[in-house]
Formats: sequence, C-alpha cells, structure tokens
Amino acid sequence: MIRLGLTGSIAMGKSTTAKMFAAAGVPVHDADAAVHALYTGRAAPLIEAAFPGTVVDGRVDRTRLGEAVLGKPDEIRRLEAIVHPLVRAEEQAFLDRALQERRRVVVLDIPLLFETGGERRVAASVVVTADPGVQKARALARPGMTEERLAAILARQMPDADKRRRAHFLIDTGLGLAAAERSVAAILRAVAAMA
Repeated sequence: MIRLGLTGSIAMGKSTTAKMFAAAGVPVHDADAAVHALYTGRAAPLIEAAFPGTVVDGRVDRTRLGEAVLGKPDEIRRLEAIVHPLVRAEEQAFLDRALQERRRVVVLDIPLLFETGGERRVAASVVVTADPGVQKARALARPGMTEERLAAILARQMPDADKRRRAHFLIDTGLGLAAAERSVAAILRAVAAMA
C-alpha cells in the first residue's frame, strides 16, 4: 500500500484537494478532522487539565485554546504532546482498515507533515500551493481570521517555498479547480506506475 502525504500551508486549498483524492476513490485520513473529533471526545479532559478554562460543555473551545497557546512555543509543545499521540493512533487505525480492505493507495492529509517529521511515514509527499496573494485573500475571508492571527499561524508553518522544494508532487490550486483535478489524476497515474 502506497501512502501519500498531503500537506500545504493555511488557505492553500488542501481540504478541497483531499476531497478530489477521495472522489477518485482513494481513502483519505484527515488529521485535522481527527483532532476535531478528539476535541469533542477523549482529548477534552486531558486538554482541560493542562489548559484550564479551554473546555466548555465537554468540548474544547478552539478560540480559548488558541488564546492559551498561539505565539507560545512551550504551550504549543505541551498541547502537541497531548494531541499528537492520539492522532497517530487514529491514523494507525485508518491504515489498518485500509490494509484489510487491500487498498493500493491512501492519502494522509497532515497539515504539518514536514514540521512534525511525518514525511518519514509516507512514500511521497504532495504539496498544495498557491500564490501568496491568493493564500492571504483566502485566509482573511475566513470567519474570525485577522492579519495578526494569520501571521501567528504562518509563523508555526514551514514556508511554502521550503515545502515546495521538499515535495515529490505539487498541486497549484491558484490555477483553478480543473487544473487541480488534472494534477490529482496525474499523481494517481504516477503512483500506479510506482506500485
């Protein structure tokens, strides 16, 4: 089974691209979705213990948690020490299911693939990219996003240029949906040849 690691900085179109892989019949494990599920389940009491006041009605309040950790490297590391092992366990369960189903290709959608060393767990990395102006406009159109918050998020992420240099495959979402879909199809053809 070939594992593709899908990554890209904020507002590059990674979620849309992941849906394209899924529409092509490729199982996708979404690390962000796993975190969201954990925030309403077993991670919530662990996070409340580490960051009091961040859980409301049994679920992590992402705004409060963001205020507790953004721009604070030690606090981010403390949060990651709680969440990352739980997400990896979810990922392993996904991979086990895919093996049982005899899937030939899977996608691990991991926003911080390179930042966390996740590229060592995949056969090839796919980086979703776009022009910086497109990225900024998309990000600032999100509810609650400010220039300061965007700057703090980007400060935690590897620069897009570095990600592109490390990628096996690139998908430029700034060229439009049809071009991105063609890129996904081309990657899947290349991966089929690898297999």
